[in-house]
Amino acid sequence: MLYVKIHELRKRKFKVAQIAKELKISRPTVYKYLEMTFDEARAYTEQLLGRKKKLDHYKDWILAWLEEYPHLSSAQIHDWLLERYPDLLVGGSTVRSYVKDIREFYQIEKKVIVRQYEAVPEQPMGKQLQVDWGETKQKTMDNKEIKLYFMAFVLAHSRHKYMEWQTRPFTTRDAIRCHENAFRFYGGRTEEIVYDQDHLITVSENAGQLLLTAEFQSYVNERKFNVRLCRRADPESKGMIENVVKYIKGNFADSRVFRDIEDWNDRALQWLQRTGNHQVHQTTKKRPAEVFLLEKQHLQPVSLLLSYESTNNQSITRSVSKDNTIRYKSNRYSVPFGTYQTMTENLVWIEVTGDGQQTLVIRREANGEIISEHLISLEKGKLIQNRHHTRDRSKGIEELKQRLISYFEDRTQAAAYFDEISQRYPRYRRDQFAIIHKVIQQYPVLIDTVMTKCMTEKLYNANDFRDIAHHLDTLRDESMKEVPSFYTNPAKHPPIKASTRSLNAYTSILGGRA
Repeated sequence: MLYVKIHELRKRKFKVAQIAKELKISRPTVYKYLEMTFDEARAYTEQLLGRKKKLDHYKDWILAWLEEYPHLSSAQIHDWLLERYPDLLVGGSTVRSYVKDIREFYQIEKKVIVRQYEAVPEQPMGKQLQVDWGETKQKTMDNKEIKLYFMAFVLAHSRHKYMEWQTRPFTTRDAIRCHENAFRFYGGRTEEIVYDQDHLITVSENAGQLLLTAEFQSYVNERKFNVRLCRRADPESKGMIENVVKYIKGNFADSRVFRDIEDWNDRALQWLQRTGNHQVHQTTKKRPAEVFLLEKQHLQPVSLLLSYESTNNQSITRSVSKDNTIRYKSNRYSVPFGTYQTMTENLVWIEVTGDGQQTLVIRREANGEIISEHLISLEKGKLIQNRHHTRDRSKGIEELKQRLISYFEDRTQAAAYFDEISQRYPRYRRDQFAIIHKVIQQYPVLIDTVMTKCMTEKLYNANDFRDIAHHLDTLRDESMKEVPSFYTNPAKHPPIKASTRSLNAYTSILGGRA
């Protein structure tokens, strides 16, 4: 197909450069196909298809992604491959070359948007952090669309990045929370932070005199960093963070499916570790994660909590996740089961106490009753859980068992039967008891007889219990009697004598004569 298109354009007097631009291929490729006959081009194509390449095993994935999202970059495809195949060892140049060949062979055009930036001076280590906000629209698991908001950070020297997402627009308190999380992520703060003139942090800028919002001004006074605002309509003065926002939108968020906000933030941190801070930066030609190890030593330490919040009798808030945990310093801490509620804000107040081994105190209200306390872990990625905060699953099963025992006349026998089932099927006790409970509701007059039969024959299984009850009920329906005498005490059920009619009664009914 490529051979035919090239020769058709050549017959229409297109120049080589015009053909290359029209078909989005290189000029050497055009020259090569112009010098070939059709049979030579077919043989060459078959040779290319038969040649083994490192990414051939993933070709179907790459081709499917490019056909559905033609704008994808090779860097994003590289990240998607690493996300699905973490053990894949392949360089960026190999992916770029392979993606380029697939685009040329299958004629998949890529739209490129070029934006010009002004070069900015290199910043010393620990000097500057740039911050900006962004938003995207993502497809959900049920193919709906949701709007997400994020806050991005980048260290100006190492280009080490951090981001945090939420499903609603940011408030000033949200911005402060994200600053604190970013400082914990970096292990300190820089001397100055660069912002756009956003309404969350500024009221106005009067000839260089900054007027910050009251809440953010208190925060700046506490953390003691310098605020630098960019001039309006001058994004180049913070071009690094502009590129980061674009990078996050175009690589991480583009075409990614949203499940829930906790999963989305977890995947964002994984992307930062795998791609955002690991891939070689095109300007510095270094990996941000490696340069950050040096820059981290130049950051200024920050305290765990804000003193101005303590003097105002306030605490830092945290959102309660659906699994009834909160996040603090890269770990999850449990709160009592049922703390999370739908259709509410689900905020709790936290406080750190102690000098040596510090304790995390969690309250429902700023000065309310303590609902949870945990010793703060120095590790990362751990779940610190109080066993009293989990659901007592055994309690529900025990209540169900006692309720089932109460239906039987011989409760001692029933208790022994259910204890034996619990020992034989510890993982399926609830299922076994549920089957027997259904039998009790369906055949209430037979359950004592069935229990005796099961104990006699040592049939400790709910399915056997159900089958015997069904069998006895079938026999009772067929004979229109109570349970057969060989299953019960004959003395309690004397035989029933059927009534008899004279022959004249039958001939009268049939219309005959006596």
